[in-house]
Amino acid sequence: MTGLKIRAIGNSQGVVLPRALLDRYKLRAGDVLHVTEAPDGSMRLTPYDPAFSEQLEAAEEGMVAYRNALRELAK
Repeated sequence: MTGLKIRAIGNSQGVVLPRALLDRYKLRAGDVLHVTEAPDGSMRLTPYDPAFSEQLEAAEEGMVAYRNALRELAK
């Protein structure tokens, strides 16, 4: 586990990620990280947008439900 300290950055506050973490997860300056909260109150920091995952699941359900129509449209 890596501890991160909240620091003042200009007029804001933030955390600085150690180089080892950036390298391990292939993160670069400008990448967007998303914070999600678990039911137990813990937080998860991830580069994957949870809203996009939900949209992708809905699209996959639609593709299954309308498989024949999509096949005809592709012709």
